[in-house]
Amino acid sequence: MKSRYFYINLTDQERVDILHSLIEKRNKLIEQGRYTDLVDEVITKITKAKKRTFIIRAI
Repeated sequence: MKSRYFYINLTDQERVDILHSLIEKRNKLIEQGRYTDLVDEVITKITKAKKRTFIIRAI
């Protein structure tokens, strides 16, 4: 099965908000004594994602 790629266009503020919410979720999981592997993976992917600029042309 072929894997799918999804692209999300985020502003800097949106990226910061997502990271803060993921860190809060990770802290809650640590308090509960649960695994944080998946949340850690998403945090890593978001922080290492390239920022791309593009031009929107009107048709």
